[in-house]
Order: sequence, then C-alpha cells, then structure tokens
Amino acid sequence: MNNKSTVAYDEYGPSPDQPRHASLTHSLGQIPIEVLASRQEVAEAELNERGVTFAVYGHNDGAEKIWPFDIVPRPISGEEWRPVEEGLKQRIRALNLFLDDVYHDKHILKDGVIPEEFVLGAETYRPQCEGLKPPGGVWTHITGTDLIRDTDGQFYVLEDNLRCPSGVSYVLENRELMKRVLPEVFQGTSIAPVESYPDALLDTLLQTAPPKCDGLPRAVVLTPGQFNSAFFEHSYLAQRMGVDLVQASDLYVEGGLVWMRTTHGPQRVDVIYRRIDDDFLDPVSFRADSMLGVPGLMRAYREGGVTLANAPGAGIADDKGVYAYVPKIIEYYLSEEAILPNVPTYVCSEPDQCQYVLDHLSELVIKPANNSGGYGIYFGPTSSRAELEECAAAVKANPRNYIAQPLVTLSTTPTIVPGGLAPRHVDLRPFVLYGKDFYVMSGGLTRVALKEGSMVVNSSQGGGSKDTWVLNGASQ
Repeated sequence: MNNKSTVAYDEYGPSPDQPRHASLTHSLGQIPIEVLASRQEVAEAELNERGVTFAVYGHNDGAEKIWPFDIVPRPISGEEWRPVEEGLKQRIRALNLFLDDVYHDKHILKDGVIPEEFVLGAETYRPQCEGLKPPGGVWTHITGTDLIRDTDGQFYVLEDNLRCPSGVSYVLENRELMKRVLPEVFQGTSIAPVESYPDALLDTLLQTAPPKCDGLPRAVVLTPGQFNSAFFEHSYLAQRMGVDLVQASDLYVEGGLVWMRTTHGPQRVDVIYRRIDDDFLDPVSFRADSMLGVPGLMRAYREGGVTLANAPGAGIADDKGVYAYVPKIIEYYLSEEAILPNVPTYVCSEPDQCQYVLDHLSELVIKPANNSGGYGIYFGPTSSRAELEECAAAVKANPRNYIAQPLVTLSTTPTIVPGGLAPRHVDLRPFVLYGKDFYVMSGGLTRVALKEGSMVVNSSQGGGSKDTWVLNGASQ
C-alpha cells in the first residue's frame, strides 16, 4: 500500500478541471447548488414518508431512524469495476473452499497455512457444523465485502461479511429514489442497473434447495422481529422476492422437515434465508436460552430437509483475524494471487506482531475480531491517552480478539452540506450471490461519513449513504 500521499483520492477527480467522469460531472454541474439542496430535502421527505429506516440499539432518541442519504452519486468506471468483480468472485470461491475444508479434513490447518488453534479456538467456529454438507456445496449464498480506496486510488478489501450482511435494500431504495429526484442526470448516462437483485437472490436461494425437496421449492426470510436493527431490510427483501417473512414461532420441525404455520394449514419450507445469528438459530444445537430460533432446525438441516442461507458456521470466514490470512487462503486453494489486496494487517495473537501493535498504538486502528457496526474500534491517531491505555489492556488480556491496521485515508466524494458541497469520506459494500453461479451487484452500497474529517461511515455511528453508479463507455 502506498501511503506516501496524505491527500484523499477524490472519486470525481483531483479538481473540477480534471474530472474522472466528464459526462457525469458536466450533467451535475448544470444543476445549481440551490436546486440540488432542494432535491436533497425532497429525498429526505420521501424516505420519511416511505418509512425507509434502520435501528440503533440504545440510542437516546429512540431505536428507529430514517435512512440517511445524500443525492450526489458515487461514480466508478466500468474499467475499474471489472477487476473488482473478478476479485470478489475469487475471494468468495476461496472462502467457500476454506469453510468446507475446516469443517471436514482441515488440510489447510494440517499444512500450517493458518495456525490450527487460531481457527478452532475462534468464537465463530462452530464444532456443531463439523461434517456438514450444505446443499449444493454452498456455504455463503450472500456476501457483503467492504472495500475502500486509499490515496493511491487502489481498491483494498477492508473486511468480509459472510454471516448476515446488511444494506442491500438501501442500495435498491437509493436507486429508485435517485430516479425520482434527479432524473435529468440519468439522461445520456449509461449506469449499470441494480434492480434485478431480488430476482437473482431468489434464484440463488432456490438453486440450492435441499435433497429432500420433491417439488417446487419454497423459500422464506427468517427475521428475529421488528426490534432487530435490520428489520426494514428483512421485510423489504421478502416483499421484493414475493416470499413469506417469518419468525421462529411461525415454523416447526416435524419428520425431518420444516413446516410453516398458515391459515391454510402447514406448508413445507425448503429454503430459509435466515437473518438470525448462529447462536440463536436453534436452541437445541446452540444457545438453549434462545427464543428466536426453531428447535430441531439444525437436525433437519443436517439430514437434508432444509437449506439455511448462509450456512451455519460460515462466520469463521469473516473473523477479522482469519481475514488477514485470506490472500494465503486464495493461494492455497486456487493457486492464484489475490486480485483484490487486503489492507496490511497485524494479528495480535502473533507475539511479534502484537508487540509491534502495542508499541505503535497511536498510529494504528485496532479492531476486535467479531464486532460489527464500528463498535469496539480504537482509532489510535485520535484516541486520548486514557483510551490508548484501555486499548493496550484489552489487547494484552485477549490478543486473539484483536487485529490492527494502519489508518487508511478513505477516498472522498462531494456531498451536500449546509451552504454547498464538500468532500466526505466513503467506503463501498458490494453484494455477491453464490449458487450455481455468481451474481455480483454492480456497485453496491456506498457509505459516507457525514461529519467533516470523519472516517466512520457506519450508519449506527452517524454515517449516511449514496447511490453507487458503475458507468459504462463514453457516457462516463
């Protein structure tokens, strides 16, 4: 990674006179800032009216928030996007081979590519999944991989999300909203569509129906309920796919199959797109105190009576410590170099790397291995002395739980702020489906840090979103 420059890469170009996407820049430039600001207000009002929300646990003003959105799109050229797409496919192909291996023969551990105790001792490793054969051999039907661009303009993988990745519903909502509030910018601009995602998701789920399915498979979305932070997405995807949104109380296991209670009597369920973590999926196999899961579900899954997407146990592949080994995982299973590089990462369970981290805390970003939403992260350069001491104590107490990375200067995109436009830092979460084949959504969810200078893009911590435009041909 080239960190010599400290100037953020701007997705629109280093200056208005040097645009990276001339046609789009010209189209947006024809709209006065006052008009852009008024369209922004229209967009926010429509999001409020349509109830496009997300939830923040423990927030003083209430759990449910209107989805924050900025109407200035984030562009990516088609030439830049193609290697990203191939890199994502390569990564997910290798991670599926990794999952299958560690829950069966464990060749990669026996060969010493990754320390055995590092994987088998991870919080996300599920001994209950050893020997499992997911229908179709697919462990990760849906993946959201977080990418960033450093000052050199190169895309880097920041982390993998292979359990219950969220955000795709906002990609679809953002695009529909953009077409209504900024239609003139679409004219003469060739933008890769995203609208086929719900159909592709349903196809992917049905392609991996279980062996005992003897007719047209039925899929459902399993949600923990309306108090979950991603409930809007659960209901949105079920509606767009035309399948039932269910909770555990709607399902039961009988005869090695899963059934749904309906007003027309029991209906068999073949594929469950579950948005419940492994721990709460089945109180018989995982946490006995869980009220969110379906008793006996894992047994039905193990016996080929139902497909669970993503497969239980897949979380070991998005442990942030395992992330550090993904380039080696790709090389081991595919005999290829990683197309998309990782951000350089120090694994604190390695004594020499841990010592380096402790000696350079004020220069690094320190992350817990399994938290999400930006929680538990220490930003060394902006942390107080007390916070750094707290971080050092946490790392020493449980080094396996921490990794560290250099602070990356995320790229920026013009964003509407009071009084005009200003650069704000962004990342990108593309979504990939894997069934009989791959489907890679063009672009994905661009998250934006709405606060000046902030690199925190998580919506739970004040971040917003933008529509991502993969631009084709001369219309860029």
